[in-house]
Amino acid sequence: MDSETEQNGRPETFVTPPPLECGDRIAVIAPASNRRTDFGEVYDLGLERLREVFELEPVEYPTATRDAEYLLENPEQRAQDVMDAFEDPEITGVIAVIGGNDQIRVLKHLDPDVLRANPTRFYGYSDNTNLALYLWNLGIVTYYGPCLMTELAMDERMFEHTIEFTERAFFADSLGALRPATEFTDEPGDWATPAQLEDPRGTEPNPGWQWDGGDDPVSGRLWGGCLEILDQQFIVDRYLPNESALDGTVLALETSEELPDAEWVAGVLRALGERGVLERFAGVLVGRPPARTHLEDRPADEREAYRHQQRQVIEDVFARYNPDAPVVTNVDFGHTWPTTPIPIGGWVEIDPQEETVRFEEG
Repeated sequence: MDSETEQNGRPETFVTPPPLECGDRIAVIAPASNRRTDFGEVYDLGLERLREVFELEPVEYPTATRDAEYLLENPEQRAQDVMDAFEDPEITGVIAVIGGNDQIRVLKHLDPDVLRANPTRFYGYSDNTNLALYLWNLGIVTYYGPCLMTELAMDERMFEHTIEFTERAFFADSLGALRPATEFTDEPGDWATPAQLEDPRGTEPNPGWQWDGGDDPVSGRLWGGCLEILDQQFIVDRYLPNESALDGTVLALETSEELPDAEWVAGVLRALGERGVLERFAGVLVGRPPARTHLEDRPADEREAYRHQQRQVIEDVFARYNPDAPVVTNVDFGHTWPTTPIPIGGWVEIDPQEETVRFEEG
């Protein structure tokens, strides 16, 4: 057993890697998938935003220029880019190009000693949940977003809410207090039509957070990510800490543009409840689910019904297995825009009485 890890698999200490500074070099890697070769204009816009909005210098690593077929056949190269970027003393941050669906194949090629010795701020979500939880096991805090081709390359301009909280994730010691965005969208971009990058996506008023479950304030380390990837992690059961390591942590939970049915969400969570996992969490933050994709559009009433159904089943399952945990839904993280890049492994305080969520070092 590693001397820096408790017997239950939970790190004795967590480190938030040092913040970036304007002018720093940030590695661009594709540890999940890559759509650069299909939609180069979108990729280039993401690089431009790193330079012009955040005054960072992107450094493209080999996987950032490779196509999907190469990445699929070479998970070891994806792992090598992660390690090389962390180990490079001139790199102070690492950002994923986009998500995917097979990053779990990359994890066995990582050297934990290299990563532990060189903690670096990592940004990515969706399939990058795999890497975030691997680094959680090493006591390294990561940020659940943004990604280069989704949030940074947002059509017309980035959302001010995304800019504000990404600046905190890049340049601040801690994320601080969250707040709901005033508007949101899950309208997919038309990447196949480059001219569309000049037109903003349609938005809806944000009704704000919804609260359920316990009324007492709670705090703990954040753990979790995309439910479809958490499902894979529990099936493989190779990289998870002992379940007792989750005692007192706060679960981050969201779903992807795969638009899983509410009953599937309920079934996965119910299984985790029967396994005894859900009762371990002190609280839950739930990201607003997307309700449409570039393959499937839906009218506004169907989108709202989908969000409501998913929210309801999550609340119902936690009411059965962990009724004392406060559950905050409709939070602006994950597959929704604008985006709040919440720190996986960061210390979060949830106060249902004041209806506040705040990240500080515990």
